[in-house]
Amino acid sequence: MKKKVLIHSNFCKAFTGFGKNKKNILRYLYDTGKYELFELANGLQWEEPRTKLVPWECRGSNPNPRNLASLDAKSRRAEGYGFSLVDKAVEEFKPDVYIGIEDIWAFNNFHQKPWWNKVNCMVWTTLDSLPILPQAIEYAPKIKNYFVWASFAEKAMNEMGYNHVKTLRGSLDTKNFYRMSDEDRNQLRAKHKLNDEFIIGFVFRNQLRKSVPNLLEAFRRFKDENPDSKAKLLLHTHWGEGWDIKNLMDEKGIASIDVLTTYVCESCGTYYISPFKGQQVDCPSCGSKKTVNTTNTKKGVTEEQLNEIYNLMDVYCHPFTSGGQEIPIQEAKLTELVTLVTNYSCGEDSCSEQSGGFALDWSEYREPGTQFIKASTDPQHMSSMLEHVYSMSEKDKSEMGKKSRQWVIDNFSVEVIGKQLESIIDSMPEVDYDYDTTKKLMNSEYTPPEGLNSDEFIIDLYKNIVDEDVDRNSKGFKHWKGELAKGMKSEDIVSHFKNIAKKHNAQGSKPKLEDLLGDDEGKRIAVVIPESETDVLLVNSLLRQLKNNYKNYNIYIFTKVEYFSFIEDNKAVYKLLPYRPELEAIFALEGRGSDKGLFDMVFFPNVTTQKNPCYIHNGLSKNQFSLR
Repeated sequence: MKKKVLIHSNFCKAFTGFGKNKKNILRYLYDTGKYELFELANGLQWEEPRTKLVPWECRGSNPNPRNLASLDAKSRRAEGYGFSLVDKAVEEFKPDVYIGIEDIWAFNNFHQKPWWNKVNCMVWTTLDSLPILPQAIEYAPKIKNYFVWASFAEKAMNEMGYNHVKTLRGSLDTKNFYRMSDEDRNQLRAKHKLNDEFIIGFVFRNQLRKSVPNLLEAFRRFKDENPDSKAKLLLHTHWGEGWDIKNLMDEKGIASIDVLTTYVCESCGTYYISPFKGQQVDCPSCGSKKTVNTTNTKKGVTEEQLNEIYNLMDVYCHPFTSGGQEIPIQEAKLTELVTLVTNYSCGEDSCSEQSGGFALDWSEYREPGTQFIKASTDPQHMSSMLEHVYSMSEKDKSEMGKKSRQWVIDNFSVEVIGKQLESIIDSMPEVDYDYDTTKKLMNSEYTPPEGLNSDEFIIDLYKNIVDEDVDRNSKGFKHWKGELAKGMKSEDIVSHFKNIAKKHNAQGSKPKLEDLLGDDEGKRIAVVIPESETDVLLVNSLLRQLKNNYKNYNIYIFTKVEYFSFIEDNKAVYKLLPYRPELEAIFALEGRGSDKGLFDMVFFPNVTTQKNPCYIHNGLSKNQFSLR
């Protein structure tokens, strides 16, 4: 029997680092023929046309937008990472292995799910700064199969005692990037009106963590000190977000003709290399008006075109504050470019001698708020390293470039990473689905044994009351250790944990709204009137006329339990149910467009004003239902 593997990350056709990696490993695992694969795709709804574009079973992890309307921002973010629908995927697919590939915060509270670590659970995440993100430390005892994309993160986690954290790098399809022949490179340069210029390249998303000001300063210094180099800086990025590159150039006195960028026509897909000349320009190839913009996530170059862009460069320079892997560095190495990389975070792997790169010096600064260590790459050192590469012989650059390419193939190729992942999956046992899939209940009746020291006492409470694995690095452990040191009584801490368990269990027993409704084939009208006595009595007097207008519809009343007695004997009422806050989301109840709601009409007589869209009712307008 084939082992079932559920892989949860960005959609495999998304133009993101997570998306590219997911596509590579899914193809690799699919080609082995050993597994039954299920893709859970962040960014897509459960079933939409794009889920049919792959040869394995695929579902989207994002709920219908109408189900998000009543949620707070934190809950909406969690649903964007598939917090609820991952349960549906596990229930329907019954995987032996769950692999989550996202930033660590995407898995917030996953450890509380009833299937967590009963299925073989693996988290493969990017960590980019020191000190390690507290959430990553918090989850370390809860994640049995914990993998990071860069060795610096593994080292930091191991130093804290988490020796089960291992490095598994993001995968690359190495066939897409290669060094073109000298003849082809010369023709390509001529096509873009480049001849003997020294091209310094940087491929990046224009984010503030990419050190554009530092690079521009280094470029200015290098050009001043090496005027015969005819140096050009090629920034393959979108100039419409992040850094105001044009303004920074003006500040540093850099001529506009010395900084090149990539333009792409959204109509014909042709790309151009030229100095920056604004956005929405006309396409010289197909003649389309205002269709050419700097490359961006919505319309960028193909892998083949990006390979050509790397082949226009003489050196690749990647200064940044921190990063999870920085895939363009590996792509540049595959084209046999000498690479200059900030010697911090994931850059430590890519600027080592064995990687065929050069390290860029940096100074530390602290990110406001998080206090993370970030790197400010030294412009003077960057300039001197550019000069070093400029003065290297073609033979030395060629040998270093070949070394760089082989290093990427040996450490990042989908064949290597896929084989490592295959070994990890094969070592995991099959799963017996005989466990309870309902929400975990906490043990509010537990009493800790006598004789525990303070550390054992706190860890025991977490384990046996709230069913959570913590250790001495956990934030919660440190908090209660401090409270005990300040004199808080142990029985008060036990009481606090028991109250958390009782509250959690009460929330777990709360039924879904749709489960409370009657079997009435969708012919429903809802009246939401939370309070007060007067309002509920006034609504009660209007219900008979509403029922006369819509005889084939069942009327549901939602109000607070303490007001049930004011309306419960009305024969026009089909069901009287407790008010809950999510009822305030009109489109979640009535639906919108092709989305079918739970009710045909919903009335909010206590809030009906021109400011609130609670008068749509799917076009049903015959009513005499308003309070004056």
